[in-house]
Amino acid sequence: MRVSAVLSLVGCLLGPSGAYVLGRCVVARRLHRGGLDYFEGYSLENWVCLAYFESKFNPSAVYDNTRGNYTSFGLFQIRSNEWCDRGKNRCHVACTDLLNPNLKKTIECAKKIVQGKDGMGSWPSWTLNCQLSDTLGRWLDGCKL
Repeated sequence: MRVSAVLSLVGCLLGPSGAYVLGRCVVARRLHRGGLDYFEGYSLENWVCLAYFESKFNPSAVYDNTRGNYTSFGLFQIRSNEWCDRGKNRCHVACTDLLNPNLKKTIECAKKIVQGKDGMGSWPSWTLNCQLSDTLGRWLDGCKL
């Protein structure tokens, strides 16, 4: 009986969680189709790098930052306090719309963010991991766009 309970618990923990992680090349293709390649001067490699360091390519990622008093949503972890309906809503979008794996609303919102004074610097993870990287080309290795 005890083994059965443990196996049942493990099954719940390992079962589908609703997370939908995309492959690197799938992300690259969707971002390319969405018009992000060299949008505001940033290469597609920069966008793919950002997506990896923000969400590990998980468009349904949600991070609740209680210290910063915001929640981040989706592939680019777009902050609710500024960009979606739980805050100033500068993107005019529901935060949950940023969790869709088709990435349409996410890309539209990311374009608005990057047009701001900080560009991709709006994302600290881009500044730390992508901005000065001399290996950005690897993010598109093997991807057919």
